Amino acid sequence: MAKLTRENLMSLEEYHAARPEFRKEIMAHKKNRQVAIGPNATLYFEDEKTMRYQVQEMLRIEKIFDAEGINEELEAYNPLIPDGANWKATFMLEFPDVEERKQRLAQLIGIEKKVWVRVGDADRVYPIANEDLERETEEKTSSVHFLRFELTPDMVAAAKSGAPIRMGIDHENYRYEVTVPENVRASLVEDLD
Repeated sequence: MAKLTRENLMSLEEYHAARPEFRKEIMAHKKNRQVAIGPNATLYFEDEKTMRYQVQEMLRIEKIFDAEGINEELEAYNPLIPDGANWKATFMLEFPDVEERKQRLAQLIGIEKKVWVRVGDADRVYPIANEDLERETEEKTSSVHFLRFELTPDMVAAAKSGAPIRMGIDHENYRYEVTVPENVRASLVEDLD
C-alpha cells in the first residue's frame, strides 16, 4: 500500500471545505476496519485512508501549512500504513470508569503481546507491538498500543481466497476470541498484495 506524500494532502483551505463530506466518508470506512475482542478491547485497523484523515486533522488542529511541519506529520503517520503483507492496528483498552480503568490496566500488563490473528488454519500471528515507544510500566499497561501483524505469503493467499479470519487475546486476565465479520475481513484483504 502506497505511503502518503504531500501531494496526497489538501491545503488547509481545501480541507476546510471538504472536511464534512470527507469525515463522513472516513467514519463509514472505519466501521469496516474495527474488531471488538470482548467487552473492553478493540483493534482499529489502519490504512492509507485512515492515516490521510489523521494527518489532515492534525494539520488542521495545529494549523500546520509549512513543508517541514507537513513532512513531520507524514513521518509520524506513514509507518501505520500496511506494507502489503501485514496489518497495522491501534489497539485500545476501553474502560469508561476511571477507577476500574486504573485497576484493570494494572492487571493487563503485557496484553499487547497476547493479541493474535489467525487466517484459516494457519498458526496464530502475535504482533510486533509499540515500535515507536514503550507504552507500559511495571505498574500498568497503556490503554493505547500500536500493533503490526506480519503475515506469511500463504496467509496472504488464504485471506485473499476467502479463508476466515479469527482474532483473539490470550492474556491470563483477558481471554476472548472472535471470528472477523465478512465486511471487516473484506476490508482487511484490501491491505494485502
